[in-house]
Amino acid sequence: MKVIYPAVFHREGDGYWADFPDLEGCQSFGSDIEDTLSNLREALEGYVISLIENNETVPSPSDISDITDLDGGEFVTLVDADLSAYANRSKAVKKTLTIPEWLNEAAIRQNLNFSQILQDALLTKLAR
Repeated sequence: MKVIYPAVFHREGDGYWADFPDLEGCQSFGSDIEDTLSNLREALEGYVISLIENNETVPSPSDISDITDLDGGEFVTLVDADLSAYANRSKAVKKTLTIPEWLNEAAIRQNLNFSQILQDALLTKLAR
C-alpha cells in the first residue's frame, strides 16, 4: 500500500529541506533534491506507521493544487511512501474470516493471495 502527500521543498544554502503541510512536524533535509526526496520518503513512512501503531488518525492528503502560499524558490511536489515492507515485517497473527463461497472460488481460480489482499485492504482503510 502506498500513501501520497504533497510536500513543500525549501532551498537553504547549498541544500534543501522539505515538509508536509498535512503532517505536523514531518520533515527532512538533504544535500540536493534527490537526497531530500529520499530522506522525505523515509520520514513519511515512519510518520504514517507511527500514527497507525498508536491508533491515531492518518490525515487525508491535501490536493496539491490547493497549496499556493509559497515563497520565492519554494515548490510543491507529491511524495509517495510504500508501507508494504512494514506490513510484511510485522509478527503474523492468524485470523479466521467468512466470505461467500462464490467469492472464495473465484479468488482461488485466480490464485489470489488472501492474506496479502487483506493486509493491503486494511492498510488502505487505516491510512484514510
